[in-house]
Amino acid sequence: MTEAVEMSGYIRLRQICLVAPHLEPVISDIAGIMGLRVCYRDGNVAKYGLENALLPVDTILLEVVAPFQPGTAAGRFIDKTGGRGGYMAIFCCDDPDQRGEHAKAMGVRVANVIDHPPYHGVQLHPRDCRAAFIEFNHTDGSDDILGAYPPAGPDWQKSIAEDVTQALIGVEMESPEPRALAEHWGRIIGIPVGKNASGAAELKLPNCSFAFVKGDSEIMSGLTFRVGDVTKVLGAAYAKGYQSSDDSFNLGGVTFRLVA
Repeated sequence: MTEAVEMSGYIRLRQICLVAPHLEPVISDIAGIMGLRVCYRDGNVAKYGLENALLPVDTILLEVVAPFQPGTAAGRFIDKTGGRGGYMAIFCCDDPDQRGEHAKAMGVRVANVIDHPPYHGVQLHPRDCRAAFIEFNHTDGSDDILGAYPPAGPDWQKSIAEDVTQALIGVEMESPEPRALAEHWGRIIGIPVGKNASGAAELKLPNCSFAFVKGDSEIMSGLTFRVGDVTKVLGAAYAKGYQSSDDSFNLGGVTFRLVA
């Protein structure tokens, strides 16, 4: 175990954000293959030159953003990565500012602060985080994981669909030095590094685990979902033209891994 600075209060994965050159057909294909429903399209992201859509996977939100004008951060991310890799990992906690100050003390810059009461978010600089953006946020009066979450719209809970996909249980991160990246993220988030069943470095949150594996570059490379019928989901992916292995297929710049 690697020592991490312990911070007060809870922390959970709230949202994963993927980026695509165009919102369609990515968002429709994710929804169709995984049996998920779009809960919200946030017009506020237009000021960043983006459009988006969010789908709840149980209590974790899966978001896809796409640039519609040149010069956006998301567009630069696509250019830099060739479209491979997840864009952002978003964590809910009780004190985003405390976690932002902790990150700054490590030399990780705060890139953006979003203050739209009752929602408050602190986004860290992706270059300092490495692999992907990290955001910490909190919604006043909503420590309930099924409570209000303004980025997902007023009634996001009503769009939860569990007949095909039950949960997002894992995030895979690649790096030429996976242990070092795990330790870096562990220090930022305040979680000690452990090992998973495969021996990979792991950060284990209450509702999801981050595994760090060997890769050519530092990216968020995959998401693991628990589904009711792996074969059926793979068949749905194949029907939409996605090549699959025994338990995975690539969509939205990441590998969708499936477990029963």
